[in-house]
Amino acid sequence: MSQLTTHSILHSWLSCFINWIKPDPDKKDDNSERADLVTKNVKQNAEADGIEVTNTPEGGSDAKDTGLRRHYRGHSEIDGYDIDRPIVIKEKDINGDKVENPLEKFEGYVRTSYPNSEITPTNSSVNLKFSDDLYFDIVPMFATDKKDEQIIIKRDGTKIRTSIQKHNEFVRKRTRLSKESPGRVKFNECIRGIKWWKEFQADNSYYLSYDESTDKDNRPPSALIDWLAAYAFDRLGVEKTYAETFAKWFGFLADVVRNKKPVYFTDYYTTPSLEGKTGWIVLDPVNPDNNITGKWDSSKLNEFATWFEKARDSWSRIIRYDIDGEKNMAMNELVKLFGNPFKNHCEED
Repeated sequence: MSQLTTHSILHSWLSCFINWIKPDPDKKDDNSERADLVTKNVKQNAEADGIEVTNTPEGGSDAKDTGLRRHYRGHSEIDGYDIDRPIVIKEKDINGDKVENPLEKFEGYVRTSYPNSEITPTNSSVNLKFSDDLYFDIVPMFATDKKDEQIIIKRDGTKIRTSIQKHNEFVRKRTRLSKESPGRVKFNECIRGIKWWKEFQADNSYYLSYDESTDKDNRPPSALIDWLAAYAFDRLGVEKTYAETFAKWFGFLADVVRNKKPVYFTDYYTTPSLEGKTGWIVLDPVNPDNNITGKWDSSKLNEFATWFEKARDSWSRIIRYDIDGEKNMAMNELVKLFGNPFKNHCEED
């Protein structure tokens, strides 16, 4: 890898592609205004129904600057990206009664405001899709006695303590640290690259795909990608080029996933006890009781490990091809990782 430089065609390709996959900056202001309007309308409906809204913090990939220009659903490519809009509420309404089935309630509030839009309930949110394929995930959450902590409400009744603010800072902190390294490779941009890779791999996957027939999304969640990227960054940092960074990260993570090595962080808690935990352990950085992969079976885990192993081997070949001047061979491998869009968006217009 020592012969790879920031002047190589490979680095130029990857830099251009990473720039392209981030949300369209020309639409940023308009998307933000629409997000604010969605929040305002849903909040008003909730309050009219006696719900006490305490906060509407900015969350998700938009807040962390890790969003994608577009994503995949099944085998269709969709322009647009989803924006999380958390709405934090008290567990009791203005009459002092416990708020029951908040996800169902908020689905109703969204439908009241946007009766002609596509609305889909998820495990912990209400997904609102507009005709131009812009998505919003409205996420009702219960407030706690701490302003920077909330409780996620799952559709099955499960409650998980979390913190939007801490999750945002978890990623932003590493992005700031990466900027101290020479070169243009940044932590949040690496997350974007891995998230795009994940979406393309899932599109050709069996166990970790979006099932159109059942409308069940089995793709690895974005939070898992954030945390695995952070785990790799904390141990390896970033190199001057994307290719070197990804080669090291994917090699490291292939070993972590295949051997089910536990992943956890100590940003917000001390070293956790792993006693009694089974399967592959990947702990939420702000809640050590939340193991995001706790319900994964061996089929999902094996397929996920295979993704990383294939990517590890691809990056090794890509770098060798670039050094040897085999541009076409390098491009073929990159398309295997990122799909056909890579060859169409790896050079400046």
